[in-house]
Amino acid sequence: MRSVVKGTGFAVGEHLVPNSRFEKVMETSDQWIRERSGIEQRYFVADGVATSDLGVRAAKIAMEQAGVGPQDIDYVVFATMTPDHFFPGSGGILQAKLGLRNIPALDIRQQCTGFIYALQVSDALLKTKVAKNLLLIGAESHSPFMPFRSWDLVLGQVEDKEIGEEERAFGTMIRDRAVLFGDAGAAVVLRREDDESERGLIDFELHSDGSHYNKLYVPSGMAHRPYVDEAMIKRLEHVPHMDGKFVFRMAVTKMPEVTRSLLARHGYTISDVKMFIFHQANLRINEAVQQALGIPPERIYNNIQRYGNTTAATIPIAYDECRRAGKISSGDLCCFVGLGAGFHWGAALLRD
Repeated sequence: MRSVVKGTGFAVGEHLVPNSRFEKVMETSDQWIRERSGIEQRYFVADGVATSDLGVRAAKIAMEQAGVGPQDIDYVVFATMTPDHFFPGSGGILQAKLGLRNIPALDIRQQCTGFIYALQVSDALLKTKVAKNLLLIGAESHSPFMPFRSWDLVLGQVEDKEIGEEERAFGTMIRDRAVLFGDAGAAVVLRREDDESERGLIDFELHSDGSHYNKLYVPSGMAHRPYVDEAMIKRLEHVPHMDGKFVFRMAVTKMPEVTRSLLARHGYTISDVKMFIFHQANLRINEAVQQALGIPPERIYNNIQRYGNTTAATIPIAYDECRRAGKISSGDLCCFVGLGAGFHWGAALLRD
């Protein structure tokens, strides 16, 4: 019994935002951003478009490819750290927008490893026969985190306008985070196959360590009363805070470690894997992990240059692009690897 991928799809925000746009609202440059992250552009949603909307758009593409309709889906698993509302989660909202039956909709939030965690949860649900066809969503709308005052400049709605030194200094305060993220949603339709085929999800190795959670987190929240106030907003405690050097060190240590461990458990080597897809947080991280593992260039796929960090959506977007471009074919072994806030990290093996 295996959980097999039957369809994939993704959608991005309406506004293409190249690095040059940020030069208008902060002290930065295209070169500065590329050197530190590898990112060249990203997409932001239009005002009023929520994470669930991106999930719906991606789901329709994946469902069409899988040849299923709303009546065929038995379960929704939605991975995001940027739900439409503080509560409820986005899973039920997507269920209603897609016109699905009153099926269960489960929300999980493991941030940048959300898709890998969601795959394990989905695999368990299918193998215990809770569902036959499951819709897995990884989607994020990060742009609302970014408190720009001149969104018209960032989105290219105006070519140029004068902004004051205070506003420019404000933008510069958040440049290390604001330039990293994009808005996108991705979807995968999984089906329980009861035959002897080797295709499908094979195994997972997941880990968590909350002892350093404050190296990458949003300070405001339910640990405070009220969970956000004016003073917190002035201190920018409603936007992500990050110790970039710590995150980099942890990623280049834990990602190779978990990859080797999972492959060894099944007697596989690097050369057995057709395609490695890492979470797209930083191209420099991925290049360091690739070098540590000795992965040939043709066996790894990066697209952070075009989309930025879309958190739970990065791996399924890259997976979808690989499948459509013929970089992954039926029977190929794939390995997904990621690390993110929490901290959570892990890897998954899939034979497509």
